[in-house]
Amino acid sequence: MARVVVVGAGVGGLAAAGRLAAAGHRVTVCEQHHEVGGKLGVAEREGFRFDTGPSLLTLPHLLDEALRATGAGLDDVLEREPVEPIARYRYPDGTVLDTSADPLRTAAALEEALTPGASARWQRILTRGERIWQAVEGPVLRRPLDGPGAALRLGRQLRDLPAIAPHRTLRRLGQQELGDPRLVMLLDRYATYSGSDPRRAPATLATVPYAEQAFGAWYIRGGLGRIAGALRDGAEAAGAIVRTGADVTAIEVDHTGRARGVRLADGERVPADVVVANTDAAHLYRDLLPAGVTGRTRARLARVEPSLSGFTLLLGVRGTTPGLAHHNVLFPADYDAEFDAIFGPWPRPVRDPTLYVVRTDDPAVAPAGHEAWFVLVNAPRQGAVDWAEPARVDRYAEHVLDRLAAHGFDVRSRLVFCEARSPLELARRTRADGGAIYGTSSNGPRAAFLRPSNRSPVPGLFLVGGSSHPGGGLPLVLLSSGIVADLVGPA
Repeated sequence: MARVVVVGAGVGGLAAAGRLAAAGHRVTVCEQHHEVGGKLGVAEREGFRFDTGPSLLTLPHLLDEALRATGAGLDDVLEREPVEPIARYRYPDGTVLDTSADPLRTAAALEEALTPGASARWQRILTRGERIWQAVEGPVLRRPLDGPGAALRLGRQLRDLPAIAPHRTLRRLGQQELGDPRLVMLLDRYATYSGSDPRRAPATLATVPYAEQAFGAWYIRGGLGRIAGALRDGAEAAGAIVRTGADVTAIEVDHTGRARGVRLADGERVPADVVVANTDAAHLYRDLLPAGVTGRTRARLARVEPSLSGFTLLLGVRGTTPGLAHHNVLFPADYDAEFDAIFGPWPRPVRDPTLYVVRTDDPAVAPAGHEAWFVLVNAPRQGAVDWAEPARVDRYAEHVLDRLAAHGFDVRSRLVFCEARSPLELARRTRADGGAIYGTSSNGPRAAFLRPSNRSPVPGLFLVGGSSHPGGGLPLVLLSSGIVADLVGPA
């Protein structure tokens, strides 16, 4: 039995804690805040409740696996329901497209909204995504990758390299296979699931629309924030201790270079045989470890492009709004201009951003006769743009409301309140470097192999969560918890 300290009670930390406690280890989770969840955040204002992280649960079997490791399964502890349509897309030319987990329904919607043959072309993308998924799920997504050398080893193992096409970008795949610019734009959007630019992100991200259709998209009644509570309950049932308000300021390393515990902000030392860091990798290697131990890793991290961040509005809205689905994507006139603004040489707030509007049909999240809107726009992270200036945040919030109005959703006269959150706020709440939502981006063919490994160069220290392998987003974070549990092993 090892003493394990988990730094951070996000989804990855809680899932790893549950798996390790169930394996017989003595586990303590230290979380800086007084609530768990990390980026799977919840905000409550004046009777409104907002999920401030993911708006959909995809690949639900991965959450079920994590929960079953400590006893009860997903459907035993949470009430889920399919989101239908998965998303409603609105294009600048007025086209409206609904996508569904039902392939026949999606095919019909594509044929009706776009050009003849659109469904067959989109199906080719999904078929390629399925081939890639089958090729990489086991050897890549469920196993550790230890550095750039892993690319060479995997190249000899993977059976379907023509489908994976590691040097083809997602944008190039769309241009070659789809024809209709609106379909290309639809595929491009999936690059943002990893905080990336579709013009540079690999075509392997075609797995995302495949997984969305194959496994469905789900909502948790009461909000997705309840997932964190279920994972905490499972971890505690397995014997883990979850300490909130316990801010880790250092990971202690002994004279042999091995991790031996953590130090808290109040000076308390929590000894450990194993430390699992569910915190941003840049924060871990820059702030929590001695510089002499991690210099090479810091240098490698500096070569990796961070993911995009997000600017969000929490809107309490009077009345009901026709035409909105659960998850709405309002495309701009010039999608490339958005990526230029975020990833280009002169980062700046996006003038005409894609608007993601989540409006949940759940009486638990808003007072009767009202709606809770969570509005997200992609944004450069703090540091690339100075979001510390309050006037900049206020001006951009007004600009986003104006853009909503330009798309036909003018709620300015119906607002109970409007709360803006910039990338700086995300960085402060989660210690994500600059508010980068996914840690590192997937920009470039080697990005996946430059992402921080689950096994750190410090013996006894492991990484879990979105800034380490296999990446960000609920499904990948859950997979990382399984990788780390396997690396630590049973008691």
